[in-house]
Amino acid sequence: MTDTARTARAGVPERPTLDGLEETWARHWQEEGTYAFDRSKERSDVYAIDTPPPTVSGELHMGHVFSYTHTDMVARFQRMRGRTVFYPMGWDDNGLPTERRVQNVYGVRCDPSLPYDPHWQPPATPVSEERRKDPTPIDRRNFVALCERLTAADEQVFEALWRRLGLSVDWSLTYTTIGRVARATSQRAFLRNLARGEAYQAEAPTLWDVGFATAVAQAELEDRERPGAYHRLRFTGPGGREVLIDTTRPELLPACVALVCHPDDERYADLVGRSVRSPVFAVEVPVRAHPVADPAKGTGIAMVCTFGDLTDVTWWRELQLDTRVVIGRDGRLLPEPPHGVPAEPYAALAGQTVNGARRTMVQLLADAGDLVGEPRAITHPVKFYERGDRPLEIVSTRQWYLRNGGRDAGLREQLLARGGELRWVPEHMKHRYDHWVGGLTGDWLVSRQRFFGVPVPVWYRLDDVGEPDWSHPLTPDEAMLPVEPSSDPAPGFEESQRGLPGGFVGDPDVLDTWATSSLTPQIVGGWETDPDLFSRVFPMDLRPQGQEIIRTWLFSTVVRAHLEHGVLPWRDAVLSGWILDPDRKKMSKSKGNVVTPMALLEQHGSDAVRYWAANGKPGMDLAFDPAQIKVGRRLATKLLNASRFALGLGAADALRAPATAPLDTAMLAELSGVVAAATSAFDSYDHTAALQVTEAFFWRFCDDYIELVKERAYGSGPGAESARAALATALSVQLRLFAPVLPYVAEEVWSWWRYGSVHRATWPTTYEVGRAVEGPADPQLLRLAGDALGQVRRAKSERKLSMKAEVPLAEALGPAALLEQLTLIADDLRAAGRIAKLDLLPDRTPELVIASAF
Repeated sequence: MTDTARTARAGVPERPTLDGLEETWARHWQEEGTYAFDRSKERSDVYAIDTPPPTVSGELHMGHVFSYTHTDMVARFQRMRGRTVFYPMGWDDNGLPTERRVQNVYGVRCDPSLPYDPHWQPPATPVSEERRKDPTPIDRRNFVALCERLTAADEQVFEALWRRLGLSVDWSLTYTTIGRVARATSQRAFLRNLARGEAYQAEAPTLWDVGFATAVAQAELEDRERPGAYHRLRFTGPGGREVLIDTTRPELLPACVALVCHPDDERYADLVGRSVRSPVFAVEVPVRAHPVADPAKGTGIAMVCTFGDLTDVTWWRELQLDTRVVIGRDGRLLPEPPHGVPAEPYAALAGQTVNGARRTMVQLLADAGDLVGEPRAITHPVKFYERGDRPLEIVSTRQWYLRNGGRDAGLREQLLARGGELRWVPEHMKHRYDHWVGGLTGDWLVSRQRFFGVPVPVWYRLDDVGEPDWSHPLTPDEAMLPVEPSSDPAPGFEESQRGLPGGFVGDPDVLDTWATSSLTPQIVGGWETDPDLFSRVFPMDLRPQGQEIIRTWLFSTVVRAHLEHGVLPWRDAVLSGWILDPDRKKMSKSKGNVVTPMALLEQHGSDAVRYWAANGKPGMDLAFDPAQIKVGRRLATKLLNASRFALGLGAADALRAPATAPLDTAMLAELSGVVAAATSAFDSYDHTAALQVTEAFFWRFCDDYIELVKERAYGSGPGAESARAALATALSVQLRLFAPVLPYVAEEVWSWWRYGSVHRATWPTTYEVGRAVEGPADPQLLRLAGDALGQVRRAKSERKLSMKAEVPLAEALGPAALLEQLTLIADDLRAAGRIAKLDLLPDRTPELVIASAF
């Protein structure tokens, strides 16, 4: 059974309350399938949302509530506009965040060299801090099982919160980025990239996070200011010439392969093409010229090491320099010196951490007399993995890459053109996309040296001595997907041949989590597994997401859809702003200023929290403000009480009757304008403007219109019938206008007097409102009546009288044309203001004045 059926009306409760609405209606919506996607509809009738799958490695916070509420308002609006809404929910559960959480919760670390232990059990109670610092090594299979166990528990908590918030998700469409469908989709896309030459493997300098022991992509970098020091080193040039260079990384001196200066720097022009000798190690290195060298930085000539930073990589590649790698994947200096570097001085550095080697190298330089002056303290930006806590190193590793325009000008232009096809909300966010794509310096590194992720679906033949043939990977048939190369044998081989000469070995790496998340439209849309569904939802209509992941999630999804389908993955992209704390600082876990939402939802109600979220426009930051949540609670309460009052006047039985009295038609005329404005705002993804115009009218409706007509509505005859008809139309329309923002209270009131669900009802139109009006309709009349009544109220308030106090005489002064309009609603004004006699005195004042005599 669905809400399209004519279910019984609940009737108006004697004492309506907001308490308990979430439990009642969330359960009802699930049981009735209120938000179920109707896959029988044609694509033109579908509105498909590529919902962000939140990372289940911690707690949801107010930033999640903020942005996901925005998406839900879009879904609810489109559903009421007659579209069947494809609104799935996913969980991003693979990758480094999950592994780190498992390590912290269980005090373990993965050691893939260990054999599987079927009897191993995780600790039953939370582990101590000491255990976390010295984690227990376990095999990969048990570690992955722990990851799956913890994410399953986290996902239940997340789903409970989303349901409480009122997200109108079709929960039957839920997916996970480590689930079977996601793994198969991710591997299929990778294999097709490989077949087309878009995915490739290369041994190259790689940004490496020592703490996580994995490669890191350019999109995952962030600069952090860190203290450092410039050390001035003395190289020796031809004829004993002194050549000074400044470096923050003296420990990389044994990795030095050249000195580089700018081609126009006359100070070093005679050295270009010649060699200098390094201090301590006495290694001859060439002097080369390159336009990236900055004559104004340090001494104007730089030491090139393999590899100190990304500029070193550029110089190494473009100048075709030698390679002398000294830092290993563990962040320590390698035990043996690189080729051409003498072993004796290097022995003092071997095996040390970077910081330890730096101190030793400085001492060696000082002892040799080649450290010029004292180190100069500085603060400078250092590259970090966005989730890491140790500076990145650059090591040479074999990795998988996916072409993204970083080294292909033609592809770059195509992807920039795709950005131009996309509708950006707000529009200025497109600049971030263009800036990122235009600034790419390399292809997308998609392999990771981790454990809980989608395996790279390839194997390698081993030659007669057991060496892998990297250049000819073995790939599975798509029908075999998903595959696990670490446990599944390669096609054409037996498991007994694993690791043996002439046999095979599986690729040990997993795909970057973005390499899977970039396929969310394909994963949930049934690409290659459900062609009928895919044809109805892809390309999708909306991608809502955070602005900080334009360079990762948005761009990578565009790349995958462009390469595989030749289209954009969606039509519109709506970017959310950030949540700020009361000091206007961005909320983040690292700053410790995050507010978790469940207690607020329980204390104030979900509608109140959604109201706060709705006050933030796309792309605009919003401060967390408990006072604003309280305003939302008052609004929801007022909607309950005003609706109960209106229905108590008999409005429910007058829904389709016409409004004829001037004040009633005036109110509906103004409401028609509100409907037009709110609809236009929602169409533009401006839910804030839609709420503002609706809320402003609602308070005028309560404070002015209801007060003005309630005496008439209590009576009988044409005037009373008109008032009740206008109240019915206004209430029906306003409940639907509020429904995307305040779904619980709107549904509750709707159930008192209407059939079905307000969220399956038709979005109000100006035609619908106009059809309820019979006769002239001037929206200014309502404002005029409200102004007049407000002046009478102020007069009573100034005299400290009750609003029910009688006014023996009131005089209305103002332009004659204005007072002529006032006569149209004079009876309602006298009744609402309890005015015994109302005299009209035209042309005495330039604007309306109501003088009350007591």
